[in-house]
Amino acid sequence: MRHVGLVAGAAAAALVAAGAITYAVAGDDGNGRTPSAESADAGFARDMAVHHQQAVEMSYIVRDRTEDEEVRRLAYDIAQTQANQRGMMLGWLDLWSLPKVSSEPPMTWMDMGGMASGKDGALMAGMATNSEMKKLGELSGKQAEVFYLQLMTDHHKGGVHMAQGCVDRCAVGVEKRLAQGMVDAQQSEISLMADMLKERGAAPRP
Repeated sequence: MRHVGLVAGAAAAALVAAGAITYAVAGDDGNGRTPSAESADAGFARDMAVHHQQAVEMSYIVRDRTEDEEVRRLAYDIAQTQANQRGMMLGWLDLWSLPKVSSEPPMTWMDMGGMASGKDGALMAGMATNSEMKKLGELSGKQAEVFYLQLMTDHHKGGVHMAQGCVDRCAVGVEKRLAQGMVDAQQSEISLMADMLKERGAAPRP
């Protein structure tokens, strides 16, 4: 319980910082230019918005499948944080007058467009399949907790990889800072979830 509180505090601080930059100048790339549709900035905003949406969905599913307050609190924190960040990224695309979808495969901006097959709904690194999402909605109690923590650990690992890609490739300063915040917060939550799985006699998936 205490671990979740610490992570929740960090997530809240990240949200405050993120909120402060939501309405920053869209062309903050050092040259006053708006990113192009093919840029890493636009690609990350589009792809991570989709990635975050699934995390929000998974978190609300597990909140209905368990009475465990520790898991429910973590799920709520993840859902709120990622829903807010998703709104920011979609807002930036609007500010840049760029489309929210692309004809290119996900993660093309990372030169990894061929890595995610999209098989059974898993469009990007770490995303759960449609079958896994269905299974999560059918489990309850400890089984739902363990499966959620395993799925979200995978999801965060994929998210960290993508966010680090933006840190390395994006040009818009506020977006790079948001991405770095995602890396830091999700790595902390990965460690927390490993402890929570251990407490339940389980472990992250190999």
